[in-house]
Amino acid sequence: MQPNHHALTRRSLIAGGVGATVAGALAACSDDASAGRPTATSTGTGTSTSISPGTSTGTGPTSWSELAAATKGALLRPGATGWDDARVLRNPRFDDADPRAILRAANADDVVAGLAFARNTKTHVALRSGGHSYTGWSAGGAPGTGVPRSLVISTADLDTVELSDDGTAVTIGPGAQLLDVYEHLAEKGRAIGAGSCATVGIGGLTLGGGVGVLVRSFGLTCDQLTAVTVVTADGRVHEASAQQDQDLFWAAQGGGGASAGVVTSMTFRTQAAPEVLVFALTFPWSAAADVVAAWQRWAPTADDRLWSSLKLLAGSRHADGPVVTVAGTWTGPKSGADASVDGFIADVGTEPTSHVATESSYADAMRAEAGSGKRVSESATSAIGSQQLSAAQIQTVLTQVEQASSVHGLVEGGVSLDALGGVVGTVGTTDTAFPWRSALWTVQYTATFANGADPAPFDTYVRGFRAAMQPVWGTSAYANYCDASITDVSAYFGDNTSRLRSIAQGADPDGLLSQPHWL
Repeated sequence: MQPNHHALTRRSLIAGGVGATVAGALAACSDDASAGRPTATSTGTGTSTSISPGTSTGTGPTSWSELAAATKGALLRPGATGWDDARVLRNPRFDDADPRAILRAANADDVVAGLAFARNTKTHVALRSGGHSYTGWSAGGAPGTGVPRSLVISTADLDTVELSDDGTAVTIGPGAQLLDVYEHLAEKGRAIGAGSCATVGIGGLTLGGGVGVLVRSFGLTCDQLTAVTVVTADGRVHEASAQQDQDLFWAAQGGGGASAGVVTSMTFRTQAAPEVLVFALTFPWSAAADVVAAWQRWAPTADDRLWSSLKLLAGSRHADGPVVTVAGTWTGPKSGADASVDGFIADVGTEPTSHVATESSYADAMRAEAGSGKRVSESATSAIGSQQLSAAQIQTVLTQVEQASSVHGLVEGGVSLDALGGVVGTVGTTDTAFPWRSALWTVQYTATFANGADPAPFDTYVRGFRAAMQPVWGTSAYANYCDASITDVSAYFGDNTSRLRSIAQGADPDGLLSQPHWL
């Protein structure tokens, strides 16, 4: 392959007419998040769970001022300094969100206090890590999301990255953004495989599975998880791993956010940071059918060290017509990448119009993949690519992409296919909550548009694309690309749905953390 060449102070902020009277602190809180609290255990087998749900004792905050006094992080009410910045997500389509309050937790005890307040006052809870929720559920009360005005418990400030002395393990707060994680690890010559968007919080990414640019050689992000701290709805803090509280740990490995509790810390295995070759190919649209056919034969079965993504996009950003690109990473000797990518190009039968390849360090490669991190109004949904497309089905894909240009106001839309296989397929279907181990790729249908525009026509476009492909890929979907129109949660979790539901019901029998169309 030849290259052509928020800041918020850590204090409680009360606004909106609520007094600042100091009340009693929450019982059983301590600097050690697990001190004084029993850790439940589970068998980790079958569909039953032995997680004890616990009951509310009536202790803990019963007013906003008491919650402020009981927590170290910032409690924001409408009108408080920093409120407008804190309440919005990464997707501007939800900028009219109006939550009741936002608790920016500084530690697990703050989460315990927030959940106690919610139980005592019957306040709905919404959970937020990086704020990239496609459905807007983590906004805690955006119109049209089906979520009532809520107390948002945000773990964005739980963002520490701490490597073990020997560097083989890293403990990360769920609010740590991916680019920060990568750079901390790279400084010590270590790496994990995770997503590509700079501002995504590692908590939400991992809980839904974690597809990224090293997924075929490192595995899903959740496959690299070795331990997790979870606060269940009853306020108990669990240190879950393969050795204890196995059900909670299993659910954290791809079972989606808010399935069983609030995650406040995650520990991962690390690997030596590899040198990474990043490549990108652009082909003429006239060759798009041949590119899709060759890519689907190549990408999921290539050497495990090679990962790639196929994108077919149109819209006003592409004034000269739709585009087809293949981009990817390689973590082995460059000669291996040359042979593999050149073989793919030969199979396409058309030379790319652009062919760029850059060898770089792990840190530089992840930085290059991270993108701008800008907030963009977007509609999206997903599927799981379970089988290759026939020639007729490829034509359906191309037709759907071309239709993006006829949707008024659509800036860029179409489909992205991210290769699976490799290490992902070596894990059993039920070994983690992520069930799609034999899948060929994940599928993301997207449409971006101007801030403030009515999202309805763009939702219609991406959901119509998904529906057009259901005859081949069925109704399955990826939990991290959730869609409010998918009302059957088994679409995300397949054969693992019943066990996940049992764990969720055991950990949260009163549905304190419930979300629309979720477990």
